[in-house]
Amino acid sequence: MLSFEELGILPKVMEAITELGFKEPMPIQEKVIPELLSQQGDLIGLAQTGTGKTAAFGLPLVQLADVKQKFTQSFILAPTRELCLQIAGDLKHYAKHIKGLNVVAIYGGASMDLQMSALRKGAHIIVATPGRMNDLLNKRKKIDLSGVQVVVLDEADEMLNMGFKEELDAILEKAPVTKTTLLFSATMPKEVLAISKNYMNSPKRITIGAKDSGSENIDHMCMPVRSRDRFLALKRIIDFNPNIYGIVFCRTRAETKEIAAKLIESGYNADALHGDLSQSQREGIMRKFRIKSLQILVATDVAARGIDIADITHIINYNLPDETDTYTHRSGRTGRAGKKGVSIVLINLREKYKIRDIERKLQKKFQWSSVPKGREICEKQVLSLADKLLKIEVDHKEINKFLPAVNEKLEWLSREELVKHFVSLEFNRFLDYYKDAEDLNPPEEGKSDRNKKGRSNSDKKVNDYSGEAGFTRIRINLGYKDALTPRDLIGMINRRTRKKNVNIGKIELMKTFSYFDIENNSVSSILSSLNGIEFNQKEVTTTVSDEVATPQRRRKSTVKKSRKKPSPKRAPKKKSS
Repeated sequence: MLSFEELGILPKVMEAITELGFKEPMPIQEKVIPELLSQQGDLIGLAQTGTGKTAAFGLPLVQLADVKQKFTQSFILAPTRELCLQIAGDLKHYAKHIKGLNVVAIYGGASMDLQMSALRKGAHIIVATPGRMNDLLNKRKKIDLSGVQVVVLDEADEMLNMGFKEELDAILEKAPVTKTTLLFSATMPKEVLAISKNYMNSPKRITIGAKDSGSENIDHMCMPVRSRDRFLALKRIIDFNPNIYGIVFCRTRAETKEIAAKLIESGYNADALHGDLSQSQREGIMRKFRIKSLQILVATDVAARGIDIADITHIINYNLPDETDTYTHRSGRTGRAGKKGVSIVLINLREKYKIRDIERKLQKKFQWSSVPKGREICEKQVLSLADKLLKIEVDHKEINKFLPAVNEKLEWLSREELVKHFVSLEFNRFLDYYKDAEDLNPPEEGKSDRNKKGRSNSDKKVNDYSGEAGFTRIRINLGYKDALTPRDLIGMINRRTRKKNVNIGKIELMKTFSYFDIENNSVSSILSSLNGIEFNQKEVTTTVSDEVATPQRRRKSTVKKSRKKPSPKRAPKKKSS
């Protein structure tokens, strides 16, 4: 493997990238940098996002710029504001020790006056989105491309997917015919081929990995799940991966907002990125995500284009995208810079054929996996807590000051009891939430949703009830079909009842209704507090259950219920956790 110096990078640029932590060139950098420095001709680079493309074209552009001249010598087009700002920022870092080199970012959603002012001062390199570039070039005549020597089209397939073909044509027609053109793309659809034929001269093609393939560093996983359980499955995936730093992809802005709001309400460190946000809001969210103040980013495909962060561990596809290429772009946000990543898809079993299509395109097989069960999540969380305890740095000098008082307070506890208390302090919320959690995995095709004894999930616990002395059983018209969880039910009771310290007993979630035990002296308070309120836009009704009847009567009641005609289908309602 060649070094950056052997590729032709000069000392001033080497000094900057050494400070940035660059050590050895990545494969695409090793192939592109010498080509661009020698300006031997046009070039097409086929590579996934995160393979080091920005440095591959950015280092030569910075090095080739003549700071004594004030005209624009190269420009880069990128599909989104985020990617535009990111590329401009990287180029400025590369040019840290080159005095007088100006890199100007031009993008929509920001002050055009400020951008025009920056252009008047002289821009050696322009990084732009197609819409704003076309506006300033062809409508306002504020950009002169007559001196341009190099043009870079980054993520060309994304720009065409976003409908920028007319803008690209209008911009490229104004660039000198003598220019060198570099086109980078993760995929090579016919539209990108058309651009290469119209605006490039016998381009050399460089492919990093197989054409249209997924990164070798990404594990592709598929989890079948019922549609009604999709959000609960998402929460379990997050809980099963305590150190997750990922992006959840949704199809629509509305779904993105809803899922992010439900995650935040459930206590997760998440936020949404979508087209309804202002530029300052988008930049604020991305800033928090980059410094890991946010753990989960929920985004639409358009909003997430151009996100280039090396440490993303997981991509979660809340729904499969309509296009295979879109999945390639989604999954390409992880597994970067030589690190491992995971791309998880939540699907309905009817979507199996889509997975096969993606497998053919990626030339990689999906690993079929089940949604983590409650016990598995609890075990993973407890081991993660133990790992944190082992790795934590102890400031002995400072902590020793407080140890005598702490030891005196805890001296009656044995080592085993001390560990139990400490773990419980951090871990009780997971135990409470998952101790009665059901299995979210759907039955295999051809099998009904029944347990081993043949009873359906909706009635499997009814006949097993044995009441606790001093408690009354309450029936509520909400079940897991309504996205109800034990945590939701306990919270509802605690928030609504005026009586403090209500003792709640056994909770049993069914499909369309549930049971919970409440101490006898709180029954009237609970019934009056819960009846008539709304949960997920459904009016709540509670009644004292008759499940204390004889087993024979209960079985008869259950059979009678199972023969009831199904209620007519209703339009889906917006849910919130």
